[in-house]
Amino acid sequence: MALVPAIHAVTPMITSPVPIFLSVLLIILIAPIVLNKLKIPHVVGLIAAGVVVGPYGLNVLARDMSFEVFGQVGILYLMFLAGVEIDMYHLRRNLKKGVTFGAFTFLIPLLLGALGSHLLLGLDALTSVLMASMFAAHTLIAYPIVSRFGLTRQPAVVIAIAGTIFTVLGALVVLAAIVGICRTGEFRIGGVLRLFGMLAVYCVSLTYVYPRVTRWFFKRWNDNILQFIYVLAMVFLAAQLAVWAGIEGVFGAFFAGLVLNRYIPAKSPLMGRIEFVGNALFIPYFLIGVGMLINVGVVTKGWGTIYAAAVMSGVAMGCKWLAAAATQWIYKMRGVDRSMLYQLSNAHTAVALAVVTIGYGMGLFDEVILNGTVIMILITCTVSSIGTSAAASKMKILSLSEEAPDDAYSRRRRQNVLIPIANPITAPELVDLALLMRGGGDGSVYALHVRNDNSASSRAIGRNSLDVAEQVASSVDVKLIPLERYDLNFVTGVINAIEERDIDRVIIGLHRRTNVIDSFFGDKLTNLLRATNKMVVITRCFIPVNTMTRIVVAVPDKAQYETGFRDWVNALGFLTAQLGCRLIFCCSSATRRAIEAVLRQGRFVIRSEYRTIEEWDDFILLANKILDDDLFVVVNARRASVSHSSDLDSLPEFLQRYFSRNNLIVLYPEQFGEQAEEMAMTDTMTADIVSAPSPLWLKLTSYYRRGIQLRKRFTQRNRQNKIDL
Repeated sequence: MALVPAIHAVTPMITSPVPIFLSVLLIILIAPIVLNKLKIPHVVGLIAAGVVVGPYGLNVLARDMSFEVFGQVGILYLMFLAGVEIDMYHLRRNLKKGVTFGAFTFLIPLLLGALGSHLLLGLDALTSVLMASMFAAHTLIAYPIVSRFGLTRQPAVVIAIAGTIFTVLGALVVLAAIVGICRTGEFRIGGVLRLFGMLAVYCVSLTYVYPRVTRWFFKRWNDNILQFIYVLAMVFLAAQLAVWAGIEGVFGAFFAGLVLNRYIPAKSPLMGRIEFVGNALFIPYFLIGVGMLINVGVVTKGWGTIYAAAVMSGVAMGCKWLAAAATQWIYKMRGVDRSMLYQLSNAHTAVALAVVTIGYGMGLFDEVILNGTVIMILITCTVSSIGTSAAASKMKILSLSEEAPDDAYSRRRRQNVLIPIANPITAPELVDLALLMRGGGDGSVYALHVRNDNSASSRAIGRNSLDVAEQVASSVDVKLIPLERYDLNFVTGVINAIEERDIDRVIIGLHRRTNVIDSFFGDKLTNLLRATNKMVVITRCFIPVNTMTRIVVAVPDKAQYETGFRDWVNALGFLTAQLGCRLIFCCSSATRRAIEAVLRQGRFVIRSEYRTIEEWDDFILLANKILDDDLFVVVNARRASVSHSSDLDSLPEFLQRYFSRNNLIVLYPEQFGEQAEEMAMTDTMTADIVSAPSPLWLKLTSYYRRGIQLRKRFTQRNRQNKIDL
């Protein structure tokens, strides 16, 4: 069924596949360059370019099957990005507002649109309701503008996205009811109930199956290309399943984004690839295809078409503004939030095209309404794109002014990060963790490989390791500076790099024990901890960090008095915000208040929970509470520091005994004090610095602790409920 009046009989200038694809790529390349100078949003430019080169413009390109395929893929990809980029914590917090806005932005256009269509266009009741459903539903065609400004987690954007899905589902229900009435002559509640039943089954099935399959796949295959293909397959599978269930495919793509959101951190290589492919190819292809559907020549068809288009555009945009204003008034939102709600919900494309196509095919709409719909799509898309760009600029300025830290401590922190890398196998996970914990600091990220020989194999391993680290960082648009050192030994090379580059944080992997007498940390890490007072993060993860469900942090008493207390709390806050999981602190009451203050000052919107541990003996009870999908973080302390206690001396043995199969981070905060003298190679071979206690001492200590535990058994049983994770 033709969506617009008959296309020109003249053969397009370009018909071969390769020139068509080349022409589209040139449009995608040149349009932003030209439009930046004219201060016009890219979305409008791509749609306008589609109008010019399409069959209703210069007839340069034919709207062949490639535009059908890429156009459908583009709209699904757009909705998937809206779901995967949304902050689930913000969504839960703003879900009530999103439902309210969705109800307003659906019911107000439905009621007023039906009334206006009946009074102003002379349509009957059934046709008026069908047209009103077209006014109610909208498409997030301006979402790329919001994403480009980095505002996808703003409450107004989250509310608008939630309202979009509400309107799409509502329009589908109205459309199904009207189609049923036209076919049977009466309204049957069974069809509507069936649609809701299929929707419930669909959502429950995807919510249960997708996370489990995704976690299994990501654990088993860590290849970036395979993960990207897997995500795309899951998205289009969800869209096709939605179509089979009688639901619109755009809902399936969006819901797949929500379900997979947890496993695709915003600052991960996988997310970088997803955004790149969508914004570079699929979404621009979709926008150009939309422009090729628009026939500007219908304006010359007579005053009837112009009048219908004016009424439809005015009613559609006016009702959307009323819905945004009502939501703003109820929840006391800012004016810029109302503008964002209105402009994002103002564009009508996908659902409007579907409704008018079905209505035209059933004989409910004539050619005047069909042409008026085309003009309405052009007007609403243009207004929405320009308005969203203006609202996004204001919102970005306000968000920067509100979130800019104004204390001297935040201004002096650079967050220079050093990542010592021994081989290319462990490089990706170390760089990923460092970038997730880094946040938005102004400092630099360095990858260091230290070697103590000049053999060709050693040089090749070092160069390969640094190349892998650079590739991982570049995939998320972070500049990583590679450092290759020839030094006396590993510790000396790291310490020299810390001094030369003014490093604030070191992130290093836990070594592998090579023999029975080897200590848990090993000589290198032990000597490194003695040689520097900077923050050191020692990590060992058996599964990808994006598949972890909880972060459990064991904090010693008086940890809040350490110099680097705020740094490590902020680092864990950034990590949790990226992963979207729960953050559970096991600490004393005094430390809890300090942690809450740091998170509140940092404006972290995360799910943080607390379990009270008044004595370090309660740490033993955590052994059975840490799951395989958890990340267990232990905040340790160097000897002679404020938070150090004799209990921490046996920590390495305890971690090796009870947490040998768990994902683990041992974190040493930055501490006051002069750094130790630089060690030579002979020092590291002869000195036993901060060595673990002897086996006899550990055995005597264990007997002593068992006696204490027997006396405190009743107390520990009562305390068990306090730290139940």
